[in-house]
Amino acid sequence: MPPGWPPEVRPPGAPDWELSAVDWLLDAVPPDYRAYGVLRRYPLALARMARYHVHSAIEAARTGYRRAAVDLKDHLPPHAIDAVHDVYRREGPRLVRLAKAIELVENALRGGPPAPRDPVSGRRGR
Repeated sequence: MPPGWPPEVRPPGAPDWELSAVDWLLDAVPPDYRAYGVLRRYPLALARMARYHVHSAIEAARTGYRRAAVDLKDHLPPHAIDAVHDVYRREGPRLVRLAKAIELVENALRGGPPAPRDPVSGRRGR
């Protein structure tokens, strides 16, 4: 499997691989998504929703990081703001890794190789 493939998801073609993908994708979205049977029946739709959700979380984390000092300076001591920035510095990379893993799974659900396209060449990476 390519680097970044989530260990919780079986390789494409393995028994119940799509089921493992659905379970993993449901962990990447808000718990309320579990109530929608259509997302279990159509894993590609779930992958797409997970992708949008995580990309939104990345943008929110970037905005939160940029705004934390200004938004919180009148309410928190400087060491607490530093700690908030530390959380964002840890969470940001985790979310980016999650987004890449979701893209790999989504590509595999589409029937393609589970590798993202290179943004410059358009070729699939390995």
